[in-house]
Amino acid sequence: MSNPVFIDVREPFEFMLGHVPGALNIPPAKLLAGEPKELKQLDRDAELIVYCLSGSRSTASIPYIKQFGFTNITNGINKDQVKAKYF
Repeated sequence: MSNPVFIDVREPFEFMLGHVPGALNIPPAKLLAGEPKELKQLDRDAELIVYCLSGSRSTASIPYIKQFGFTNITNGINKDQVKAKYF
């Protein structure tokens, strides 16, 4: 089984202040504009861990990611919880 892919849906300025190692930064506006190039390169069965600051934006982003055909998505809530669970 491959490693999970971490998707940080915070805004770029938040991402720059600190994020999970290797995370992709894909803010909600980018998801609303259509499937981002970062997701097009991934296997549709890849394990995706989506997180933000409080879990609100990640919760709102997951249905959009599902529309792109991904099936294995977990809400990681925030970077601290993701780090505690996966690192």
